[in-house]
Amino acid sequence: MLTYLFEYLEKQYQLPGASLFQFSTFRAGMAILLSLIIATAYGKKIILFLQNQQVGETIRDLGLEGQKQKAGTPTMGGVIIILATLIPVLLFARLENIYIILLIFTTLWMGVIGFIDDYIKVFKKNKEGLKGRFKVIGQVVLGLLVGAVLYFHPEVTMRDHNKTIITEQFTVEEVRGEEIKSTMTTVPFFKNNEFDYGSFISWMGEGAKEYAWLIFIPIIILIVTAVSNGANLTDGIDGLAAGTSAIIVFTLGVFALVSGNIIFSEYLDIMYIPRVGELLIFITAFVGALVGFLWYNTYPAQVFMGDTGSLTIGGVIAVIAIIVRKELLIPVLCGIFFAESLSVMTQVAYFKYTKKKFGEGRRIFLMSPLHHHYQKKGYHESKIVTRFWIVGIMLAVVTIVTLKVR
Repeated sequence: MLTYLFEYLEKQYQLPGASLFQFSTFRAGMAILLSLIIATAYGKKIILFLQNQQVGETIRDLGLEGQKQKAGTPTMGGVIIILATLIPVLLFARLENIYIILLIFTTLWMGVIGFIDDYIKVFKKNKEGLKGRFKVIGQVVLGLLVGAVLYFHPEVTMRDHNKTIITEQFTVEEVRGEEIKSTMTTVPFFKNNEFDYGSFISWMGEGAKEYAWLIFIPIIILIVTAVSNGANLTDGIDGLAAGTSAIIVFTLGVFALVSGNIIFSEYLDIMYIPRVGELLIFITAFVGALVGFLWYNTYPAQVFMGDTGSLTIGGVIAVIAIIVRKELLIPVLCGIFFAESLSVMTQVAYFKYTKKKFGEGRRIFLMSPLHHHYQKKGYHESKIVTRFWIVGIMLAVVTIVTLKVR
């Protein structure tokens, strides 16, 4: 697409590293601009189309204030996010890049699963939607494919002993070290903060690390499933999932920028991951799509993302974090998702435990997920969302600080 024009200019004029970086940032800027335009300008048309097709949300009566007024609000709005992301990516990203291919596949795969779920809810009038086991199977398959590609694909590498000579003009003069296959990841808050998943089976003797995929791939499956479900649970009130996700994805964009740039990675003394800088195009498009969607999703929402959006968002966030080797930061960066998921798990577990022990189920929260607890306490959903955004920003700052706090 348009990016190949930039490649031609780079080769034709033999541009130095700094100019290549400027071309990448230009393409990222164009991607976010186009995604914003698509989401805001064409989002309204998609909403009207959904209204005409009577794709309205069926609201369960949970006794929450303002709940009944939301009945009939168009759902499946995640289609806006998907289109506003993929169109700029197809235009501006290098489509042969393995990381871009993975993220396009993730977006489409999770989008289809979410769309089927929404379709069953809306058109089949089944409030349960797609059965949970089928969602989990879809997430597991995605995790399996992502894990296998990241482990076995020859272009998924990192640079060994990255000692790069950089001039005072911040251009690369010499790069030392070879690109190697590795299952290394980043452990936050520690000085020597790189950990190899292969270490889990190193006790088995020499050559055991060849089977590190037996550890690596199940961990990837767990992460993809957990984050995808966490985003799904967070999507409960207007603007909450889209806003917190935009903060998370922007932060991951910072990691992709520094990890994919040999100058920044050398300065910050972090692992350099070749070809990962291209993620910046996808990430900026995704952020633009989320912010553009928020234009219509903030209180009172004109459209809901549905599982089409929430499952896609969670899957994409998980895969980006894994690619940039920052998946162990997910409990901090995705702290909102984590808290929402934890509130549901503890509520269900405690209810079952107390029902078995006392004959009557008891609750920790007034309602789960966590945002409904605060609604029950009388907080307006706009205040809840804003405060969750603030917490999300604080967690993002803490996550970025881990680049130097070790």
